[in-house]
Amino acid sequence: MPGECPGDDPAGTAGPPSGTAERTKGKALVDTQYYIRFERATDAVTTPRGLRASLHGEVLEVDVVRDDVVRIRISRGGTFDETPTFALCVDPLSQEVEHTVEIDDDVARVRTSALVVSVWLDPFRIDVHRTDGSAVVESVVDDEGRSWAYAVLNDAFHVRRRARREDAVFGLGEKAGRHNRKGRSFTLWNTDVLDPQASGEFDATDADDPRSDNTSVEFDPYYMSIPFFYHQASRTGAMAASFVDNGYRAGYDFSEGTEYSMTFEGGQYCEYVFAGPDMPDILEAYTWLTGRAAPPPLWALGFHQCRWFDYSQDDLEALAARLRERGIPCDVLWLDIDHMDGYRVFTWNTDQFPDAPGMLERLREQGFGVITIVDPGVKHEPGYAVFDQAVERDVLCRTESGSVYVGQVWPGITAFPDFVEPEARAWWGELNADHVRSGLAGIWNDMNEPATGAIPAEAMRFGRGQFPHERYHNQYALLMAMGTTEGLLEAMPDKRTFVLSRAGSPGIQRYAANWMGDNMSRWEHLWMSIPMGAGLGISGQPFAGADVGGFGEDSSAELLARWTQYGALTPFFRNHAMAGTVDQYAWSFGEAVEDLVRDAIALRYRLMPYLYAAFLRASETGAPVQRPLVYDFQYNAAVRDIDDQYLFGPDLLVAPVVAAGTTARQVYLPEGTWYDWHTGERLAGPRFVTAATPMDRIPLFARGGAVVPMWSEAPPTTAGYRPDVVELHLFVPGADGTRTSFLQEDDGLTFAAADGARYRTELEVTRAGDRVRLDARVDGDGFAEFAREAFHVVLHGAAPASVLVDGVETQVRDGRVVVPNAGTPFTLELEV
Repeated sequence: MPGECPGDDPAGTAGPPSGTAERTKGKALVDTQYYIRFERATDAVTTPRGLRASLHGEVLEVDVVRDDVVRIRISRGGTFDETPTFALCVDPLSQEVEHTVEIDDDVARVRTSALVVSVWLDPFRIDVHRTDGSAVVESVVDDEGRSWAYAVLNDAFHVRRRARREDAVFGLGEKAGRHNRKGRSFTLWNTDVLDPQASGEFDATDADDPRSDNTSVEFDPYYMSIPFFYHQASRTGAMAASFVDNGYRAGYDFSEGTEYSMTFEGGQYCEYVFAGPDMPDILEAYTWLTGRAAPPPLWALGFHQCRWFDYSQDDLEALAARLRERGIPCDVLWLDIDHMDGYRVFTWNTDQFPDAPGMLERLREQGFGVITIVDPGVKHEPGYAVFDQAVERDVLCRTESGSVYVGQVWPGITAFPDFVEPEARAWWGELNADHVRSGLAGIWNDMNEPATGAIPAEAMRFGRGQFPHERYHNQYALLMAMGTTEGLLEAMPDKRTFVLSRAGSPGIQRYAANWMGDNMSRWEHLWMSIPMGAGLGISGQPFAGADVGGFGEDSSAELLARWTQYGALTPFFRNHAMAGTVDQYAWSFGEAVEDLVRDAIALRYRLMPYLYAAFLRASETGAPVQRPLVYDFQYNAAVRDIDDQYLFGPDLLVAPVVAAGTTARQVYLPEGTWYDWHTGERLAGPRFVTAATPMDRIPLFARGGAVVPMWSEAPPTTAGYRPDVVELHLFVPGADGTRTSFLQEDDGLTFAAADGARYRTELEVTRAGDRVRLDARVDGDGFAEFAREAFHVVLHGAAPASVLVDGVETQVRDGRVVVPNAGTPFTLELEV
């Protein structure tokens, strides 16, 4: 983006570029003057799950999904599309829910223990309230008494809802700008952001609008489209949420103070309404519908080194050797498009990589996995085996005339698999499985918006030409990841998979992690990734991260150090840079920066047990790994607009440095007890503090009552690392109460833990007056590789000379207690 960075800010209060909120309100996305409103419902009747009514020749259905979730849908052409997208992974009507239905002359109501849906018949409108009367969704009614509950214009539909100017909006997945979406409008259309062919139509007409630049921190749309958002009532803090199960291009407009709107350009209106009122409960319900991330292989949580560069086999092995020689922990090396033969997917450039399997085996012996890029674009070239197979099996996208659709990407003229077809996904899975069998650790899906270069994508049709492009454009990446992952699991059913995707839609979390695409080596892009990561986390995708150091343009010494310190405390941790930019390896800016980078990566590795537990929690409940403060402190109005700090897992508060030259920054500590990670100082929230930010650290605080499990050292790789000691950092709570953490130890590679091959230690801390008790309860049958012999309980906030371990007095030395333990429960008690 041409222009200036936020600039030096010694107090660290710069946050987003100045003027962000004022300059991006925008105008309404949709001109609704020609839309036809549906204004009268008739013939309301009771159904087994709710009610049905006639509506302007269509059918309206309200179905109870859970006590706090309902589905509202309206037919198209008198029929329902029972599978409008691939987002859902459960039958939404599978649970029995107690409810009642009341039908009167003017209104029909569906009631559960948590909500009431009111369908007003004439004039028609739909309102949803909680049983206490508070609003979940309320249709906009104009001065003439006419409702905007549902309106259509040809294939598009439009819905308008009431709001208050002070309300907040969160979610929609990967969006640029502030985490609070209120005051702005957004388009949901997966876009190759830096390609002017794809992003050009979204340039703002006003040159002063930052969205006129596709590298701006306000540009919209981005690579992912997730039509799921939270609406927070300003007066009470309560949240409701909406998920529209529709993959067509959509517009969400929150720019008006007293209402918001949703417009979809095609498909069926099928909305899931979540009554809340708590954000964690809403996210649990949403991820029950759309799925949760599977437990990742442990190595995927390590440091990843990537660069778009024309590596040779010798170059890659030399890079691995240099990382090990310099003591920089790393688990994965990545290869971009130049490793292929003429950019043909599933091939190797044998001149550069004469013995790829041998190279992969040697790197694996050193604890490195290797991941290569796989784009969906298949070179249109008879004689190329992948293309020939695709033609033979009839698994390529077609045009309306029936010919194979042709686009233009890296190999030149390209064809694209029709992932809507199960046969195409199965074929793609076979190709990926064969590719991984050569020794690769995982698969990197890029260009899957789908990006088609200079040739517009609209002529690409799906289902062997049956469906228009618009129906599946936003789902293309999901379907590609689905085929990839299912193929890998079929070929290697005992191994956890790792797939990284650039694009995505609801449900992508079931199959792939996401990175945030082609960012820039700019301070404001470092900042942008904080609310973007939080938005993805509360939208169901816990495994995400930005390219550390920035992808495009030249990084700098200070930027690389600060981004690595921050990136080490995000879910996905990969350094990646574009061809033609300066090197940004750990050692590229000299010894001082290398030491800072090494220390940041080492902290990541020491925190691996804590991070792994956070990912397991995400797989079980949907709770994000990188979480905005509003997720945990929803009813604290002060956190609503904080988007330059976040929680990493449930108990570590991170406040990155987001501007050059910063020597201190303001940090908000929510209610509770907090410990400065670096100094050990105990602080009580809620309060603002000024935290020092010397170059060797960024502000990091631990929550009182938490137990943070850590390795006592940072290994060079997670591969084969089986420590005999695990540290349990106990942060003494400042007030009476109970808080639970956990540690899970398993093989980190297979699914055996789900069948009991693990030790899961639940760590419950209770304070009552001056007494603090840690109860460790253990579940699981153990596993062959288990090597732990002891816990070292490290005390923070207390300095007793001794404690009781299972009733036996035990000495405390240097603030820690040695607890011999090989997978058994124990109790530790102390006085403070």
